Order: sequence, then C-alpha cells, then structure tokens
Amino acid sequence: MVDEDLELERDVGEATIVYDEPDEGTVRKTVPNEHVAYFQDHWIIKTDEDEDGRDIVRRIPAQRVHYVERSVEEFEEEVSTLVDQVQSFASDLRTKIPVGGDSAGRREREREDTDPINVDIDEPEDDDDPLDR
Repeated sequence: MVDEDLELERDVGEATIVYDEPDEGTVRKTVPNEHVAYFQDHWIIKTDEDEDGRDIVRRIPAQRVHYVERSVEEFEEEVSTLVDQVQSFASDLRTKIPVGGDSAGRREREREDTDPINVDIDEPEDDDDPLDR
C-alpha cells in the first residue's frame, strides 16, 4: 500500500501525442507521462484497463506520429531517466538473450587472466623454402 500512496503523491507530468488515425484524422491525446513510451519504432499509449486490471495499450507506428510533447520538472532529469530506462532494458535483454553465449564470455575472461606465452621459432639453417618440404 505504501508504494501506491507514493505513486499518488508523485507528479509525473503529462505527455501530448499528436498522430494520424485512419478513421479519425489527426488525433491529439494528453495522458500522464508514465502512460506513453517509445519502443520498437512505435509509440505505445495506455488507453484503459480491462476488468482484471490489465493495461490496454495502443501501438502507433512512429511514421504516423507528428510529435510528442512532455512536461517534465527538469530536462536533465528526464534525459537521465531515459538513459536509465535504456540501460535497464539492455540489461534485461542481456539476461534473456546472452550475447555471444556464456562460453564466449568465459573464454574472453580466461584470455584476460592468462599471461601471453612466447614461442621462439628457429629459422632453418639451409636456404630451402620450408613450403617445398
């Protein structure tokens, strides 16, 4: 319950998205900032909740969106939040889809921990081409 109380006290600002809807023409929709996101070349807007409390969202292809305008307390804070979200998303992806596989990462770590080995190669004493042998 405490998290819900904190959520109500926090002002997340608003976002206005202006986009083309096939049946309605240009639509201008204002929602709380937390109800709009950009993902996989689509703007995603929370439009409602179903009877089980699950979010209903609308995915709008980026090419149909004219602009998204957000009110934020501080621009630097907003950019920092976006960077954190991207890093979190990237971390989640690395967890779900190991890039290069676990064995590749282990081999790389082993290479970093191992000292290089020098091998002396003696030149043949005669002038014969070693490839002719």
